[in-house]
Amino acid sequence: MKILVTPTSFTRERAPEAWGKLSAFAGEIVCNPMGKPLAEDDIPPLLEGVDGWIAGLDNITAQVLERAPASLKVISRYGVGFERVDLKAAAARGITVTNTPGVNAEAVADLALGLMLAAARRIPSLDRQVKAGGWPRTTGVEIYGKMLGILGLGAIGKGVARRAQGFSMHVLAYDPWMDQAYAERNGIVPMELDELLACSDVVSLHLPSTPQTANLLNADRIGRLKPGVILINTARGGLMDEEALASALESGRIGGLGLDAFAVEPPGNSPLFRFDNVVVTPHAGAHTAEAAANMAMLSVENLIAVLTGRDCPYLVV
Repeated sequence: MKILVTPTSFTRERAPEAWGKLSAFAGEIVCNPMGKPLAEDDIPPLLEGVDGWIAGLDNITAQVLERAPASLKVISRYGVGFERVDLKAAAARGITVTNTPGVNAEAVADLALGLMLAAARRIPSLDRQVKAGGWPRTTGVEIYGKMLGILGLGAIGKGVARRAQGFSMHVLAYDPWMDQAYAERNGIVPMELDELLACSDVVSLHLPSTPQTANLLNADRIGRLKPGVILINTARGGLMDEEALASALESGRIGGLGLDAFAVEPPGNSPLFRFDNVVVTPHAGAHTAEAAANMAMLSVENLIAVLTGRDCPYLVV
């Protein structure tokens, strides 16, 4: 078996157990030579003779899949999202797509809370100024006891809720597929989206990227947020209108912004970067040693299950 591995964080050093399992199964492993998620034109030459592909945040378009060899039987996503995979084209070619739900939930929830604190207290800006010889005096805000609105009460949203309750935050949640029993057991108040946005001091996004969630926080909704709100997005960049975010930061409507996801990645010289109450990370929510090892192992197990004809519980198509 020839296997292509393209996630930049799946390496022998970072995930030795998963790499060992894959090496024992595969006759040949081809790695990502770019050191970054692959663009459409980068991929076809790497797929020659490949039976299975462990894929990161690569652009797996219909054009890529049309040029894929007949040998390719499975794309095992290293992560939960699959919006960069053309599922219809994969199904048409008889290529199975799998993912690794839940394994990075705690890592992303940790980062979401870290971004809340960093944006509320402008920690990165203060750090830069002190290291440059300054001794600034700024006034931040506390998250303790505030209203937290969570958009998407899946595994990550639940993890954020648990952490926030340690800060005595009052947790509200919007989710089209609300886990009512979990919310009731854990003191989480379900709300409709616009109602939640109007009363939340902090809003944290944990929804998938779908046609229904695209630009969910558009200019109109951003304009109706509670003044001084802190927004956190560790999900997908396409959920928010970045131009409207910049305008709301300029006006003071948004008090702080923490982003781990952008509409275009990397984002280049984003207008959001000129505000010192904006804290950004490079889509690093799942980049912990524990999450990387877990994602690597499950992506390998999924790939082997499909290629050996065994049941795989994490099929997307």
